Amino acid sequence: MLNITRRNPSNQQLTTVQDRLNQLFNQPFAPFFRLAGVEPALTASSFVPPVDIYEDEHNIVLTAETPGVTDKDLDITVENGVLTVSGERKMENEEKQDNFHRIERSYGRFTRSFTLPPTVDEDRVKAEFNNGVLKITLAKREEAKPKQIKIEPGKAPTAQPGKAA
Repeated sequence: MLNITRRNPSNQQLTTVQDRLNQLFNQPFAPFFRLAGVEPALTASSFVPPVDIYEDEHNIVLTAETPGVTDKDLDITVENGVLTVSGERKMENEEKQDNFHRIERSYGRFTRSFTLPPTVDEDRVKAEFNNGVLKITLAKREEAKPKQIKIEPGKAPTAQPGKAA
């Protein structure tokens, strides 16, 4: 079941930032490690689900592809105008053959954060999960929805004596 809760930043989020910085600095140097004879560990790279966001007159909808992730492994929070989706894609089976270990798919914990516009009503957020697709619907505040203005027939201006029309 999906959990939608409000919470304060925690050490877990700080650790995620540190992990991202470590990846940023380690990835560009990987080819040099190989040239020096140091082979990096054959582990899965970080999994980051792709996201589509669209808007209509009533909602903003975020759709994330999360194959291999269960709804129990997802956590969705809204706090101070920021929507955070986090979870984990766990490794199912490992292929081993003659001491060779290969992992080509991405696994691990992920966190995606999105700054919400002030038009979103943070108390009316819904999440659905079906066949590995997470759909989060963020309802807009009533005052932010477009309003149709009715045009009423007017009277033709009348010319005043002594003034040109």
